[in-house]
Amino acid sequence: MDVLLLRPAPRNERFGLGPFFRTEPLGLEYVAAAIETRGHRATVVDLRFGDSVERALARTRPAVVGVACMHSLEIDDTLEVARHVRRAAPNVFLLVGGHSAAAFPAPLLCPEVNAVAVGEGERVASGVAEALARGQSLHDVPGLLLNAGGSDGFVATPPAEPVSLDEVALPARHAVASGFRNYACLQYRPTWLVETARGCPFRCSFCSVWPLYGRSYRLRSIDAVCRDFASVGPHVFVADDLFWHRADRSEELARELERRRIRKTWVLVQSRTDSVASQPDLLEAWRPFADKIDIFFGLEAATDANLNDLAKDTTVGSTIEAIAVAREFGYGVTGNFVIDPDWGEDDFRRLWAFVDEHRLHRAGYTILTPLPGTPYYESVRERIRAPHWAQFDMSHLLWEPRLGARRFFELYCQTWRRSVLNLRGQKRWWQWVADVELRHLSFLMRALVRTQRLMNPDHYLSEHGLAPIPTAAAASRDAEIAR
Repeated sequence: MDVLLLRPAPRNERFGLGPFFRTEPLGLEYVAAAIETRGHRATVVDLRFGDSVERALARTRPAVVGVACMHSLEIDDTLEVARHVRRAAPNVFLLVGGHSAAAFPAPLLCPEVNAVAVGEGERVASGVAEALARGQSLHDVPGLLLNAGGSDGFVATPPAEPVSLDEVALPARHAVASGFRNYACLQYRPTWLVETARGCPFRCSFCSVWPLYGRSYRLRSIDAVCRDFASVGPHVFVADDLFWHRADRSEELARELERRRIRKTWVLVQSRTDSVASQPDLLEAWRPFADKIDIFFGLEAATDANLNDLAKDTTVGSTIEAIAVAREFGYGVTGNFVIDPDWGEDDFRRLWAFVDEHRLHRAGYTILTPLPGTPYYESVRERIRAPHWAQFDMSHLLWEPRLGARRFFELYCQTWRRSVLNLRGQKRWWQWVADVELRHLSFLMRALVRTQRLMNPDHYLSEHGLAPIPTAAAASRDAEIAR
C-alpha cells in the first residue's frame, strides 16, 4: 500500500522566528518508518518548499494520506490541505494526526477527514494502513476518532497505549521527497533533528506537552540514539524538551558517543535552568561532543512571581546559576521569555533590566498564548477573541492587552531591539556573515531581513484583528450552538 504523508505550509511565518527554524518533519519520518516496517511504502512531502497537494497525489497515487497538524496555529492550514486532498482524490482515506490533533482534535472533525489520530502516530498510522490493507475494521485500531458519517459524527476507538521509543525503526529520512537542503536552525544549514526522549514530568501552565503525555517521560535506548546521531550530518537540533533530565542516563550516553567517536560541529539542546544549575559535572562530560553547543532555556520570566504564575516550578536564582554554569563550560546561552498581555510598563522594564544585567541578548520573546490542550487555555478561553487559528503563533494577541494594542506592541518591539537579531544593535550584519558558509549567505540574509519586522510595532498592528465582544444575546446563542 502507498501512503502519502503531508506537512502543511503555515501561512504566518512572516511573524516570529520562523525563517530561522525550519526543521525536518521528524514526526512524519517516524510514522513513515513504522509504515515501512509493516511492508508498505511511505512518502513524506513537505509543502513548505513549493510542492503542491495535487502534484504529490499524482506522483504517489496513495491509498492513504496522512496530514500532520503539529501546532494549533496550523489548524486552518491543515483543514485547507484536507479539502485539497478530498477534491483531488475523493476515494483516498484521509487521516489527520500530529501533536495539536491529539491534544485538541475538535476543530479537525470535518466531513473531509476520515479519522483523526489521538494517539501517537507511529502506532496509529501504521495500524490504519495495516487494517485497510487487510480489509479489517478500523474500529479495532486504537487511538482514533473515526468519521461515522451523518448524525453519528466521529466515534472513538479504544485508547492507544504509549509507544516505546525503540518500537519503530530510526526515522525514515529517505522518505522525504525534497531532501534536506532546506532545513535550518539559525545560520546552520542543513540541520537535522534527533530525538532521545519524549514527554515531560513538569506542569508549566502554558505547555501542551505534559498534558498530552500524562507527565510521562520516556527514553530511547543508548544504542538507538547513538546510531541516530551517527546517521545525520554535522548540525543537530536535539528535539527533546528536557535534555539532561536523567543525569545517570545522560552521562552514559555522553560516554558511549565518545567511545564510538561520534562528534558534531554544532548542536542545539533544550533544557531547564534548574537541570543545568544542579549538574555542572554533566555539562562538563558533554562538552567534547561538539565544537559548539548551544542551550535553549525556557527562561520564561525575570521574577519569581512571574515564574510561579506560569507554574514553572523553578526560581530566578536557578536561571542565574544555570547561565553561569553554561558559560563556564563554553556553552552558548539562548532561550525564550514569555510576555504577558496583562503586563504593565514596569513589567517590561524589569525584564529589560534582567536581560541587560545577565547579557541575555540571544533570547527571544513570545506572547503568552493559551494553546488548546493546556490548563491556561481552559482558564482564559472565554476571553479569546482571535478569529483565526493562525493567530495562535505566540506573536499575535488573542484579546485586548492591558496597555492597549499600540502601547503593548511598542514595548514588545523595544524588547526585541535588545536581542542579537537587531541589526542596529550589538551584532551587525557583517558579523552574522562571518559565521556562515558562503553558499548559505543568501538564506541567512533573507532571514535577517524578515526578522527586522520584529522591531516594528506597525508590523504587528497590521494584523491585530479581534472579533467584536459578543452581546449577551449572541453569547447565549453561541453557547447553545456549542452544546
